[in-house]
Amino acid sequence: MARIQLLPQKLAVCRLGPDDAIPAWAAGDFLSISRTADELSIVCHSTQVPNAIRREGDWLALKVIGPLDFALTGVLLSLAAPLAEAGVSIFAISTFDTDYVLVKQPLVERAMDALRRAGHEVSTPDMLP
Repeated sequence: MARIQLLPQKLAVCRLGPDDAIPAWAAGDFLSISRTADELSIVCHSTQVPNAIRREGDWLALKVIGPLDFALTGVLLSLAAPLAEAGVSIFAISTFDTDYVLVKQPLVERAMDALRRAGHEVSTPDMLP
């Protein structure tokens, strides 16, 4: 099972137009940028996002402690399945080294309980060294 760490920062998932430039406010120690033919999505600290930007806020990230081997299978499923059973919607982000599962702040306790019941080890910011 996975070791998971709750990150303390509130995040926002933002949507911009597909041809928009990456804005200067898209910066910080947690930043994910994805561009497709349909949109530019940015995930960053919610305090950085200007009010006029279309966004979903109040996300917290659960980080799978990595790095993870690319040959591993089912990592996201092992997280998503118990969260779905607990009625917790997710927004998943994968990087080269690991996976992040974002959950809405009001549901984070339910999410962590579900992951623990599924056998995962979950630490919170106050439990970190």
